[in-house]
Amino acid sequence: MKILLPGKFSVTLALILLSSLSYSDPPSGYYDPAAGLSGPALQQALHDIIDNHTNISYSAIWGAFFTTDDMYGNEEIVWDMYSPYEYTLGDDQNQGGSASGEGESYNREHSWPKSWFGGEESPMYTDLFHIVPTDTWVNNKRDNYPYGEVTNPTWTSENGSRLGPCSYPGYSGTAFEPIDGYKGDFARNYFYMATRYLGEDTGWPGSAMADEAVLTPWAEEMLIGWHLSDHVSEKETDRNDAVCAIQYNRNPFIDHPEYVLLVYDPTSVESEEFQAASAAMYQNVPNPFYGITTIGFILPEAAAVSITVYDISGKLVNTVVENNQLPEGYHEVNWNGDMESGEPAASGIYFCRISTPEGVSSIRMMMIGG
Repeated sequence: MKILLPGKFSVTLALILLSSLSYSDPPSGYYDPAAGLSGPALQQALHDIIDNHTNISYSAIWGAFFTTDDMYGNEEIVWDMYSPYEYTLGDDQNQGGSASGEGESYNREHSWPKSWFGGEESPMYTDLFHIVPTDTWVNNKRDNYPYGEVTNPTWTSENGSRLGPCSYPGYSGTAFEPIDGYKGDFARNYFYMATRYLGEDTGWPGSAMADEAVLTPWAEEMLIGWHLSDHVSEKETDRNDAVCAIQYNRNPFIDHPEYVLLVYDPTSVESEEFQAASAAMYQNVPNPFYGITTIGFILPEAAAVSITVYDISGKLVNTVVENNQLPEGYHEVNWNGDMESGEPAASGIYFCRISTPEGVSSIRMMMIGG
């Protein structure tokens, strides 16, 4: 066990992922029907809020990119999450078509592949929340493979996106892994799709990631990990506003990141855990992890601290810190994935809990095998 003493006092509680802060600017009262709900009831309420959006044409997507995906805010450069190349928005020579390699053109990528919902079906086919501009060659390489974690890639793009056998537990087929900086973006796109089309997915062919529009267990767990590891960015909040201006609905998982766990794992979220008076935990890094992970937390005042790890059934796995008196400020501890006995814990979901006399906070972690 390792404890690093204070040294990051500029870190604020606003960075806690599961806070009730809204990261964007929805209209006043937009989410009122979802207040106080969790689990299926919350997802249904969110579906009803964002349902029946304005449907645009497929050709209009090129023009939409001018406001939804302009990298520098100057309506000139495409923001491509699959490659490092800079394409000029609206340049016919850069748009669509075929490519013999990276850096030749960009295309309209259905991050939730259209074959998963039956092809050119409205309104999914032109729903901007899952359609992003990407390099044509990389888009073709991604094809309609699921997203996943790829340890041994058969192909790697110029920005580090990888294609190959999925190493994430639950799926071993071919998968496409975007770079870490955009994993949360794609995860929240998928939570949007699963919620926007809740109950409207009859007959969708589905995929390894989704049964119709319902995420499969392994995909849900992986995407939650991506969401927790890659926080909502200004890029996403700007895009959320821009898409809303076009199709008049929003991605609730960008506006309220805490909705992810409130929908998919409400038992892990305890409202009293995030009071300002108690210790606040930051998401472990890396997450998912193999071997060792670092957990950061901030104490508003000196306190006796205990940090414990539990498995998904609630069984105690290990006590990382036991009633240690620590000063006010930021601290870090490492957990190497072992149990109290010293034996390695199994791959899966774990909860790390910090307890002080003022209250309790917890985070959800994913450990994967080697």
